[in-house]
Amino acid sequence: MGTQLFYFMWIPLEPLPPIQCCCCIKQAVYVHVVGIGLGVAVREYASLSHLHKQYFGFPGEILMRMLKLVILPLIISSMITGVAALDSEVSGKIGLRAVIYYFSTTIIAVILGIILVMTIKPGVSQTAQHIDRAGTTPNVTTVDTLLDLLRNMFPENLVQACFQQVNKRPLTGVPHNITQDYKISGTYSDGINVLGLIVFCVAFGLVIGKMGEKGRILLEFFDALNDATMKLVHIIMCYMPIGILFLIAAKIIEVEDWEIFRKMGLYMVTVLSGLAIHAIVCLPLIFFVIVRKNPYTFTLGMAQALVTALMISSSSATLPVTFRCAEENNRVDKRITRFVLPVGATINMDGTALYEAVAAIFIAQLNDYALDVGQIVTISITATVASIGAAGVPNAGLVTMVIVLTAVGLPASDVTLIVAVDWLLDRFRTMINVLGDAYGAGIVQKLSKSELERMDLISDVDVANPFALEATSDGEECDKKSYVNGGFAVDKTDAISFTETSQF
Repeated sequence: MGTQLFYFMWIPLEPLPPIQCCCCIKQAVYVHVVGIGLGVAVREYASLSHLHKQYFGFPGEILMRMLKLVILPLIISSMITGVAALDSEVSGKIGLRAVIYYFSTTIIAVILGIILVMTIKPGVSQTAQHIDRAGTTPNVTTVDTLLDLLRNMFPENLVQACFQQVNKRPLTGVPHNITQDYKISGTYSDGINVLGLIVFCVAFGLVIGKMGEKGRILLEFFDALNDATMKLVHIIMCYMPIGILFLIAAKIIEVEDWEIFRKMGLYMVTVLSGLAIHAIVCLPLIFFVIVRKNPYTFTLGMAQALVTALMISSSSATLPVTFRCAEENNRVDKRITRFVLPVGATINMDGTALYEAVAAIFIAQLNDYALDVGQIVTISITATVASIGAAGVPNAGLVTMVIVLTAVGLPASDVTLIVAVDWLLDRFRTMINVLGDAYGAGIVQKLSKSELERMDLISDVDVANPFALEATSDGEECDKKSYVNGGFAVDKTDAISFTETSQF
């Protein structure tokens, strides 16, 4: 291991896949500097009403709406074509590897957060009475949240799952003697049920892959839909610097109480330190040990996706940019990205898990509540499970935070103590979530190399881009090359036909 670490420290940087990665970083720095400067200037020299603040942030709102617009077609088309492009046995192995990676990194993040918060002790030097509360306590329970996770996996209406998800909560009933009866109220909350759509798309993709010639038209349709959606993403990227600039400036203007950052400074340092260690040491080390490539080069290739996640604090809305960076900059196989990245954006929440573990112990320290080993283990398990159930949208961690507090007997109402700074920490932990998703795609591709090579050997296709339909330079009709697609073979003339060579 010592030799590995030595080599890891001195491994030469590989050339960045496209030169545009450095340009993206420079552009991001310029946008941040201009956005912060604009926000500070408007805050100091202009007195804007609440309505005018909304008007000022309108260009940023447009960017958010454009990114959310392409989430649904991108997830559906990428998952169906990705699963259909793999044999059912291969897709099962890839899915298992991805889930094991996601669980492992989440557990590492939780343990890291607990070690830091128990060492730094950010809540020991102050009490809950000295910190201003903000917002309201979400009405959630542990059991119902976990059941909602399973309910959302199997939506009763596929169309409804495109814009709503299950959100059942207990309502107080009529008291009988000493006990209190509760009824579960079946409600729906706004937001795409990504988990339900993924489960459906995986099953649908497997079915299409086994239908042979009958499923040809469906596969062509979803493959074309995916290509068209990615072209839309390229167009959105042109507008992104303007949108991000106004997102930054508008957020600076909206902050009313900067004093809270001084009071919560040590807590924020603990969370940000944990996120930094996880992103700079833990994830790159895992990537290097498995893939044997420079992880920081890989990170630079994901720069645009990371900046987007930092600004919009939504891993789901960042998904279109994550696809583009992973496939074009880091050359991750499309058969892997189409399958792994949507799942990662839903269940891989390293940053959220670390944050919830730190926040729970921080609140315990504020209340002078001593935690024993059993309760710390409970926090570890609960934070891991709760982060998986967290939606990939802004501030979703606050809802699951209540579950962690309740599990160890801490007052759920104390979640309002951290609301005031959550908007800032949410952006950084979302960035770590996206980075973990990207590393996961690279790691799963390495672990699945033998299966992908067997498929390519059978089909004689370009390994780097099996979905590409390349044209010959002399204009002549290109040779037909196909890749295994469950029960399909897709050739370079974009004709899809049934083949019996898909099983091996």
